[in-house]
Amino acid sequence: MGTPTIAVLCENATDRPPGLEELPVELRFCTADDLSAAVRGAQALLLWDFFSTAVRDVWDDADSLEWIHVTAAGVDTLLFDALRESDVVVTNAHGVFDRPIAEYVLGAVIAHAKDSRASFDLQRRHRWKHRETRSVAGARALVVGTGGIGREIARLLRAAGLQVRGAGRTPRSGDPDFGEVVASADLAAEVGWCDHLVLAAPLTEATRGLVGAAVLAAMKPDAHLVNVARGPMVDEAALLAALDGGGIAAATLDVFDREPLPADHPLWDAPGVTVTAHMSGDVVGWRDTLAAQFTANVRRWLAGEPLHNVVDKRLGYIPGIPGIPGAGPGASKGAQ
Repeated sequence: MGTPTIAVLCENATDRPPGLEELPVELRFCTADDLSAAVRGAQALLLWDFFSTAVRDVWDDADSLEWIHVTAAGVDTLLFDALRESDVVVTNAHGVFDRPIAEYVLGAVIAHAKDSRASFDLQRRHRWKHRETRSVAGARALVVGTGGIGREIARLLRAAGLQVRGAGRTPRSGDPDFGEVVASADLAAEVGWCDHLVLAAPLTEATRGLVGAAVLAAMKPDAHLVNVARGPMVDEAALLAALDGGGIAAATLDVFDREPLPADHPLWDAPGVTVTAHMSGDVVGWRDTLAAQFTANVRRWLAGEPLHNVVDKRLGYIPGIPGIPGAGPGASKGAQ
């Protein structure tokens, strides 16, 4: 084989990953409009536009592909039946977003405990109103998803003094990060324990709609939902009803069924809701980190070495965390 070819799918012509030109490969930068031509004869594909679903549309032209890398932790927008059944290896950006997302979650927990939304509103109205707020120490957090992101969230919340449990496919005790892991299939029976319910898992058939009316009804009236996973994990209509009716107190939402969130969507103005634009893991320098991770994996690929961060295409996530027996990246949720 001559010089290997890597197609690089970008959202637009100007947003390209840095540092790839030093690789001894042919690079074909493209957008979704010309992906079909770019993948013909290419051995690898980098999804720099990681939310694109264009691969399934050009699959018939991708018969030379050996490897697809997604610059995201979740691969739900990429996977489809023909890809799952193929020999094409899929890798993801496991590890890049763990700490930034954990920091976002800790910030959301602190903001809720300290009533920051009300403080910002009072400041805008130039109103001085003394209040008492809650302590973070001693609060309880249930983290759904026991992969790398969920574990980093658990470690950071524990460091701040919270009690933490995990929710996963297999209940167990003595987990090094969560202590106790409860069954996510029994989430409605478990959420009454927590003050903060944190969703940190990829979207799979097992996680879609996981937080619906039954789970929300079982939460404490003063509970706080944090979603840094995928929007379709939450029934948004049920969430709106719970917020409007006082079933739960607040929600910090970084992901939604539709993105960007439509300007007329009721979640913008729902009581207790904080909306961010799918940015919980995007800290300064994140694109450089993603590109460097891919470059390192390309060098392994060229040397014939095993690739890092290989996704189980049937499960939709990396199925194990080294050094933690029995802990998958999301339990029943496949967290990552």
